[in-house]
Amino acid sequence: MENMAGAPTPGEAAAAMAAAEAGRISLASHVVVPRLFFASIGAAVAFQIGTTALGIAGVGDSPVWLVAVGLLVFVAVAAAQLTRFRRHNGLRLGGLVSRVVYGTATAASVSEALALGGATWAAFAGVWWLVLLTSVAGGAAYALSGRAWMRRYRSDPAGHSRGESAAWLAVMAVLALTFLVLLVAQR
Repeated sequence: MENMAGAPTPGEAAAAMAAAEAGRISLASHVVVPRLFFASIGAAVAFQIGTTALGIAGVGDSPVWLVAVGLLVFVAVAAAQLTRFRRHNGLRLGGLVSRVVYGTATAASVSEALALGGATWAAFAGVWWLVLLTSVAGGAAYALSGRAWMRRYRSDPAGHSRGESAAWLAVMAVLALTFLVLLVAQR
């Protein structure tokens, strides 16, 4: 601001706020999503759903390792895609990280939960093609949820730029992993 000695006039403050909002809208419209970003996240989620369902059903000699491999693949793909996103854009979007990648958006959470339930039921029933089908459907729905979030973000960047806090995500992840380990260990 030109007048640093005193408080800005109402006109100067309004102009600064308008410029900031225009900058936010411009940034949102120029955010570049790397090629295959949503598809790779969806594929990793599908793999994680399938391995988790098989682990819960006790398939194989080491069901805990099945679950761990699925989670590690998801974490590796998520980290790689978030690194690519940051390299392309030079920024980090909290909403993208939590809602799209970590699946805290309602559509992502519901689709993953339903797919995991269906895949687990199919694994217990020994219907392997249905484990695959429900896992892929869950991953596809997760990816589509991410695309929908990106459209909403671009239309209202202020309302969609923030996600859940890192502490909250960590607490939820620890609880989910604890529950999963207990569930698989009881098999």
